[in-house]
Amino acid sequence: MLHPAVSISQLTKYYGRIKAVENLTIEIPEGSVFGILGPNGSGKTTTLGMLLDVLNPTRGTYLWFNSKSNTENRRKIGSLLEIPSFYPYLSAVMNLKIIAEIKKAGLDRIDEVLATVGLHERRNSPYRTFSLGMKQRLALAAALLSDPPLLILDEPTNGLDPIGIAEIRDIIIAVAKQGKTVILASHLLDEVQKVCSHFCILDKGRLVYSGLVSDVSETERRVELGATDMELLKKTVKAFPSVIKYEEEDDRVVVLIPVDKVIEISQFLTGKGIIITHFLIRRKSLEKQFLDILTDQQ
Repeated sequence: MLHPAVSISQLTKYYGRIKAVENLTIEIPEGSVFGILGPNGSGKTTTLGMLLDVLNPTRGTYLWFNSKSNTENRRKIGSLLEIPSFYPYLSAVMNLKIIAEIKKAGLDRIDEVLATVGLHERRNSPYRTFSLGMKQRLALAAALLSDPPLLILDEPTNGLDPIGIAEIRDIIIAVAKQGKTVILASHLLDEVQKVCSHFCILDKGRLVYSGLVSDVSETERRVELGATDMELLKKTVKAFPSVIKYEEEDDRVVVLIPVDKVIEISQFLTGKGIIITHFLIRRKSLEKQFLDILTDQQ
């Protein structure tokens, strides 16, 4: 059985009276793409900073690959917390050579990582000629130089246009297919849903949810309903025993129900003599679950 890539126990960081992260306990499975979500100030970046030894925890512990943080373990981690300070007049290759020397990573992977991030054809171009998306891809190449089994990315698509976001998404998916563990902090919920296998939600420094991304779309459905007699529909829907959540949107009733109850609710309503004029099944998005969870915390 594989050990978790990261085990976090009661991790806490205070800045005076400000509780940036409090009693965070979670395990990140090896080989997963793990998304850390949360509004601004939720503790995402602080958590990553502690895991990378950039910040000292107030208390709590964490293990990398079932052992405490040390020089050897840190060499197994590629990270992107912010765009590195590359030399603007040097080429991509020369910049990576400097970083490889600093990381003691060797030079043999430079062409490979440039190909992985789609910059091999521009390997001899000066960094100052790169677009923002290309700069971000070069930063990812730098993080991959030592062939780390684990990659930590903090808002890797921040500031990018849709094309740049798609490029970074494709790189993350390609890296994950190599068997690497990826920890990704982001506020772009749609992107997290597209690339992550697991996710958690932080709010005000506390863990409020953790689970599989697939559970979001597979276990529940939002169903839009309309009928010739809306008042009767509203009354009858509320009597359906499997309704998890009931809402009214304009001239529609929207219910959240288990995925295996979708056909049953239709049969239930027609059996009560209701003529259904509108029936639309919505897959529940990660954004909707994110907002629902945060609302429940208020």
